[in-house]
Amino acid sequence: MNCIKNKTELEENGYSILSDLYSDYEIKQILACIENTEQDGNSFMKTKDLFAIRQLIKNIPELTDLLFNTKLTQLLSELSESEYFLTKAIYFDKPNKSNWFVAYHQDLSISVDKKADLKNYLNWTIKQGQYGVQPPIEILQDTITIRIHLDKTDKNNGALKVIPKSHLKGIVRTNSKDWNIENEFICEVEKGGAMLMKPLTLHASDRTTNGKKKKGNTFRV
Repeated sequence: MNCIKNKTELEENGYSILSDLYSDYEIKQILACIENTEQDGNSFMKTKDLFAIRQLIKNIPELTDLLFNTKLTQLLSELSESEYFLTKAIYFDKPNKSNWFVAYHQDLSISVDKKADLKNYLNWTIKQGQYGVQPPIEILQDTITIRIHLDKTDKNNGALKVIPKSHLKGIVRTNSKDWNIENEFICEVEKGGAMLMKPLTLHASDRTTNGKKKKGNTFRV
């Protein structure tokens, strides 16, 4: 793991890929912790195309120590010049015959603990008791998304696609001429690896076509 290289790539391109954040044993522990949890609350979403858990750490607090291992905490310390804290955590499992896909977009919302009348905080929402809001662009620019891959992910089972350097253009309308698909890069990640991403990086994912599952956790700090 080369934290300096990852930090440079993240700042310049809007994303970076790591290959060895978790061992096979650590992944087994993480998956066992999720599988042994009672999954009947509003934060657990199950369809034929997707199994997701919102507010992951709140619902499964035992995952905290498993996910924030030595390598991840070291990485975060190197990436952030100031104190960091978790704002959102989601787990998802894309079944092997999933037709679920996500079109190109930016992540413009953050999770907060309460609603407040703050200047330039827009588009308030509430889902399963969790408030969301679009903050000033400076907050989004200072946020890092970490996508932890519990399965190997490639172009055939929903690997994330990104438009490199699109985060440098601020908030972009997806029908504008400020980006085009010719610059698209497919972020293939090994099992136990992770992808770092700026929320303003345009990204998308396709349907699964090779019959393989895709499990992962997404964090924002």
